[in-house]
Parts: sequence; C-alpha cells; structure tokens
Amino acid sequence: MMRDEMPGFVRKKRALGITESLNPAQILVGGFLILIVLASFLLMLPISSNSGEMTSFVNALFTATSAVCVTGLSVVNTLAYWSTFGKIVILCCIQIGGLGFMSLVSMIFIFLGRKITLRNRLVMQEALNFNTIAGVVRFTRMIVIGTLLVEGIGAILLAFVFIPEYGLKMGIGYAVFHSISAFCNAGFDLIGDSSLTPYVGNGIVNFVIMGLIIMGGLGFSVWVDTYKMFVSKIKAPKHYTWKQAIGKLSLHTKLVWVITSILLITGFMVIFLVEYNNPATLGALSFKEKIYAALFQSVSPRTAGFNTVSLADLTDTSKLYTIVLMFIGGSPAGTAGGIKTVTMGVLVLCAYNTIKGNENIIVFKRRITFDTVSRGLTIIMLAIAVIVAVVGILSLTEDFTFMEILFEAVSAFATVGTTLGITSKLSLIGKIVIIIVMFIGRLGPITMAVALMTRKRDQDKVNIQYPDEKIMVG
Repeated sequence: MMRDEMPGFVRKKRALGITESLNPAQILVGGFLILIVLASFLLMLPISSNSGEMTSFVNALFTATSAVCVTGLSVVNTLAYWSTFGKIVILCCIQIGGLGFMSLVSMIFIFLGRKITLRNRLVMQEALNFNTIAGVVRFTRMIVIGTLLVEGIGAILLAFVFIPEYGLKMGIGYAVFHSISAFCNAGFDLIGDSSLTPYVGNGIVNFVIMGLIIMGGLGFSVWVDTYKMFVSKIKAPKHYTWKQAIGKLSLHTKLVWVITSILLITGFMVIFLVEYNNPATLGALSFKEKIYAALFQSVSPRTAGFNTVSLADLTDTSKLYTIVLMFIGGSPAGTAGGIKTVTMGVLVLCAYNTIKGNENIIVFKRRITFDTVSRGLTIIMLAIAVIVAVVGILSLTEDFTFMEILFEAVSAFATVGTTLGITSKLSLIGKIVIIIVMFIGRLGPITMAVALMTRKRDQDKVNIQYPDEKIMVG
C-alpha cells in the first residue's frame, strides 16, 4: 500500500509527529497543545487586537488556553480588547475545545470518505470518555450534528434580544457567539466587564443561556440515551408507561439526571435564601429577578462562567457553595469540567452503603463495580492535590485574600471561568500557573497522568497476589 493510501488521520511517522509509540492520552494532550500554541500566535498578531498592536505572548497564551479549555477566564476585556478577527479566533477555539478536536477531525475525514482506523477510534474513545470503541464514530457524528443544531436554535432565540439592541449584523454575531460559548460551557461574553448582569431580568437570555449550559453539561451520551427513551415511548403501545420507558435508561443517564437535578435545586435554594436581602446581589432586585438570578447562579458554576449578579459581592456562604458547585462541575463526556457529577455521586453512594453495612454499592437495582469507585477516588484525590498546590503557590505570589485565590484556583481547574475580579491582576507567575491548571482541568487529571507516563505496562507480567492485612482507618 502506498504511503498516501494509508487509511485514517493518524499515521505512523506522519503529520504532527504522531507515532505508534504514543498512547491515546498522549495524542489527545498533544493535539490540544498544538491547537493552543497555534491560537496563541494568531492572537498575538496585530490584526487580532482593536489597537492594532501585538499582544504579549503570555496574554495571548492565557486567552487561547482559556478558550480551547472552554474556561472563560480572561486577563483582558474580550469586548474591548479583541478585534473581530480576534473574537472569531476565540470563538473557533471554544467550538473546537468544547467538541474536542478529535471529534471535528474525525468528521472531516468521514466527509472526505477516509476510513477511521482502530488506533484513531481508540483516541476518539479517550477523548469522549466512551466505554467502548464500538459505535464511537457514529456517536461522534451524532455529537457534531446535535451540537450544531442546539447551538443554532440557541442563536436564533438570542437573536430576538440582541438584534433589536445591537442591529442586525452585530446582533446575529452576538447571538451566535453567546450561544456557542454557553453550550460549550466557556463563559466568554461580549457584553463587557459585567458579564450578563444587564440581562438579569431578561427571561429569554436567562433561560436560553441556562438551557444551553445544562445541555452541554449533561454529556453527549445522556443526550442519545434520553432521545432513544423518548422515541421508544412515542412508538410503543399505549400500555407502555413512562415508568417503564425511564426504567430502560442506562444507570449512567439516571445518575446524571438525578444528581444534576439535586445540585440545581439545592444551588438555587442556597443562593436565593442566603442572598435574598443582600443589597449588593439579590436584595435590590424584584422578586422575579431574584428567581432568575438565583437560578442562573445555580446553573452557571457548572461550569459556564457567566454571571448575572456581582460574584465579588456574594456572601462567604454563597461563595463557598459556588466553589463546591464548580468543583463538582458537569457530567462526563460533555463540555463541562470539574470532577463530574457521577464521580461525586458514586462516592456518596459508596459512603452511604458503607454506613449501612452493605458490601456492594447498589443503586437503581444495579451494582457499581470497585473499579468505578477506585477511579472516582483517584480523580478526586488528584483534583484536590492540584487545587491545594495551586492555592499554595498563588498565596505566595499574589496579594489577594484566601477566598479569592481558592475561588480562582477551583474556577480554573473546573474550567468554569467565574472570578472574583482578580484574573486581570495576576502576576506573570500567577498567569502561568492558571494556564497550566486550566489545561489539566480540561483534559482531566487522569488523562494528564496517563499521558505523562513513559513506562508501558507489561501485559504478560504475572499478576502476583499478596496476602491481605487489615489496617485502621477513621
């Protein structure tokens, strides 16, 4: 077979220097790095800034990383600083980062009629956090089509607000930008320094943005599973009840919907009750606006980065709960960050069953394996380790309060993008630290750890079993 006839988009000793020696995690990390570097150089160009001047490498790198990692933290005002070209670069980075570059590249090769090799499917599986390579290409196609459809509907709805305010051309641009940014859980906006606070009482903006954030944060597999459930119910005989239809959902989908609902409801209640009389946040708003703002601040930290009230003026209780929401984040195989809802749910179920004295973790008449619990514990421990290290470093290099530093660190790791107003004031070291944390948070601590491993597992090594011995814990 001739070299140019080799199938797939990842070939040995070919483009991007990808070889058979790289595992899927390393290819994934390398792809994101290349995209970030390319976007950084584009943002450094004079054409990318409104002033026509070159942007410093660190600021360009920070913005590119934040966009590709769909975070939303920014050291400059997105509206005032970047030109139309710069905003388009940022928007493209958000879209590619939200979907995953492997999804877009695979779709290009599918449209070109190229075959997707087994190795390529393994990389796609890693990128999408998919359980198996079976159906991963078809799943990727559904993701791309579904994403464009949802973002298109969101843009049309937002256009009803932005076109009357900004005119046809700019209004459409604003609608498209904010729809993509919301669905990809990026949090970049073109309103100014106040994020979406001017629209705190606007029902269309609030509910469309919240809907897009939730859709993106649910996870693509949940979309598909839920869609199939509705289709089966519609086509089924009348005696086929909704309870039976919902029972057909996978355990993962059920956990995502239940945990997401619990977090949204409790988040709304905490923000609404704690901030109700705070004159700097909800206190000065009408009752309807208080409902909108409390709902929005319950949805946005998971993990979009928009806000309709001043985050810096929240009470410490609300800030702490917002940090918890950011740390948990959205759901696996979606556009959100954080340790993920199912990870936290599995560990809560583990604790509950341990307290009850159950040897197995049972939920919805299904048993959760020890491997799942072990992976969840690993994710949380690595996440805590990263955040503690970042808070420690920033406490030495930055002159901010502990709450501001902790909020920024968790926001960066969970790729949320909300801030208490310190991002633009970070020192050079602080910016570099946040850049690294955003990158780790987007790819996930386990993916990063696997990518950094140079030693391969010996598959033929004998599995030696050592004797058990009890130790005291607790």
